[in-house]
Amino acid sequence: MNYTNKMIKKEPFNYKINKIASLFIITLLTAGMISSGYSQSARWQMAAKVQKTEASGKVGSDTRAIEWLVAAGAKTAQTRLQPHTDHLEMSGKFISAIITYGIDNNQQVVLKRELIFPMLRTIPNLTGASLKQTFNRGLLPGATENGQPLNILADKFSFDGVLSIEGHTNAGLQLHVQLLPSPDKAAYIEVYQLANHSRQPIALKLKDMDSTRETPAAKGVYGAYKIRSVYYSLGDSTQLLQPGTSIKFSRVIAARRSDRDPYHYDGEFELQKRQRFLRQISQNLQLETPNDTINQMFAFAKIRAAESIFDTKGGLMHGPGGGAYYAALWANDEAEYVSPFFPFLGFEEGNASAVNCYRQFARFMNPEMKPLPSSIIAEGVDVWQGAGDRGDQAMIAYGASRFALAYADSATARRIWPLIKWCFRYLEGKVTQDGVIASNSDELEGRFPAGKVNLSTNCLAYGGYIDAAKLAIILGDPRLSKDYLQKAADLKKAIEQYFGHEVEGFNTYRYFAGNTKLRSWICLPLVVGLNERKDATIKALLSPLLWSKQGILTASGSTTYWDRATLYAFRGLFDAGETDTCYKYFSYYSTMRLLGEHVPYAVEAWPEGDQRQLSAESGLYCRAVTEGLFGLQPMSFNTFTLQPRLPKGWNEMRLNHVMAFRHDFNIQVQRIQKTRNNETNALSVTVTIKGRTVFEKNWDGKAPLLVALPK
Repeated sequence: MNYTNKMIKKEPFNYKINKIASLFIITLLTAGMISSGYSQSARWQMAAKVQKTEASGKVGSDTRAIEWLVAAGAKTAQTRLQPHTDHLEMSGKFISAIITYGIDNNQQVVLKRELIFPMLRTIPNLTGASLKQTFNRGLLPGATENGQPLNILADKFSFDGVLSIEGHTNAGLQLHVQLLPSPDKAAYIEVYQLANHSRQPIALKLKDMDSTRETPAAKGVYGAYKIRSVYYSLGDSTQLLQPGTSIKFSRVIAARRSDRDPYHYDGEFELQKRQRFLRQISQNLQLETPNDTINQMFAFAKIRAAESIFDTKGGLMHGPGGGAYYAALWANDEAEYVSPFFPFLGFEEGNASAVNCYRQFARFMNPEMKPLPSSIIAEGVDVWQGAGDRGDQAMIAYGASRFALAYADSATARRIWPLIKWCFRYLEGKVTQDGVIASNSDELEGRFPAGKVNLSTNCLAYGGYIDAAKLAIILGDPRLSKDYLQKAADLKKAIEQYFGHEVEGFNTYRYFAGNTKLRSWICLPLVVGLNERKDATIKALLSPLLWSKQGILTASGSTTYWDRATLYAFRGLFDAGETDTCYKYFSYYSTMRLLGEHVPYAVEAWPEGDQRQLSAESGLYCRAVTEGLFGLQPMSFNTFTLQPRLPKGWNEMRLNHVMAFRHDFNIQVQRIQKTRNNETNALSVTVTIKGRTVFEKNWDGKAPLLVALPK
């Protein structure tokens, strides 16, 4: 049966938040879990959906813009609009741009640009040694209209992978500007269109049409760097706009080594390349559910996860970003979080960056069994091991095994396989007399106590053993597969005996010996299928001790949160079958991050980093859907299991153009049998390839469904 052209009925959409999230917020307010001073802001809303069908038969885009209608807010507000700014990161292969935008007390546009050039290295060449430059003087700095300073009043901000600003001046000049990074150059682009909507001519004069900064040669790995700002397509700095006329031009800020010739840019062409990239990302792995907010959050998460890949001299490297983490690889962010996601997206640069990630870490295997570095920095020429062994071997083994299964390429798997086996040999050398695995710290690197043996390292090692056992069968080593399964069984027992504990009244897990506070990573047993303490763990995660208005706190009694733990928790809750409970929290979180005060991506943490939009967290959001909501788990190069979790009130959901296992396939989940209350757990699950059904089964929601794709 082919459902490809059948549209899913959408839930009614409220521009503040979707219906279920609204009800949930009321519940949280009533329970005191969210302070009454907090609400889901109406600042952002979803723009109208425009969808085109490409010749390939794929939907042209699953991405809708979100918009902040400043002018509408000014007309309806009882008092003057309050100043508000937010920051957004966008990346290309040679640049990342962190844009601070918003309005001031007078509704004038605020714009600041922090531009990071990861391959222009500075001295000392450490983790954060990318060339950084700021341009904080707003739009068209120094420009005048009719001899007066150009003051731009904001009308609308919107984002669809490109940040757009619309505004006007008191003289009647209408402005539209699109802000973006070049996809493949060390350049940041602003494409302007100015129109005279008045009845009088307007004389526009721009300042600094072509200006250059140069950094000291002694501070650059490659000597001096030049940062040039140029206005293109204008010709003259003074433009006379007659009534009803308009002009279009671009501003480009580009950086280069001083011994390299400058490049002539075409802003419109750079915009087209960015839009081409966005279309490519939107066409694969398309989520369709009745919840438009989750659909859109997922679409944006794909962009952020995929765009932050840098073309370094050490090969393609995914980088977290955030103004600090570029041209480098981390055992958690890259090897564990985002690389296993790329086969499902089918983004070749992503898959190539994943292969390179594991290749880079494999360089540091050693016969002395010293730990691999936590991160490989500075384009691959140096490493960071400041927190000792963070459980990095468990992170890498877990991520690499899962990537190899989903990528489904025998030659690649064989190249990665020695790294996986080495990581397990290392971990086996760290097994204590209690049967658990010791490590110096965890991915929080000492920010919170982790003891000498922590739950995170052990859960990741357990999950890694399970996936590596599958891979061993494919690669012709059934004896090792059996050994890994036995070690997984032993570790499972040891985790229960060592970590299983009553903590703050919940019969869940302690994070380390002597730990007396609930910790966010108690979600990890659920993620890897350890459900012995499922009920109490879920209650603990969603209790006021851990759940906050921003997600799950790192520890009870703290105000710190890291989105990575919240996103893993969502995946674990879905995996554990707590569909309706998880959906309420997942919907609320998605609405907050997409349409709230800091949009539109998952963030790193708070208070550290001011909620930087690190890119691997967006990969974790996508995996909460693919591996959590749909329960998609790789089993071999052409088989996987499904345990779709269809929330109450939904009659169907789809995941189209899944690109894993060397195929392009669609997953359709429908409710097939209704009770008197219009609800049932009976589902129809269909998998199609190019309109041909390769799997179709009615499912009772119990044992996982095993799907085999053509070899």
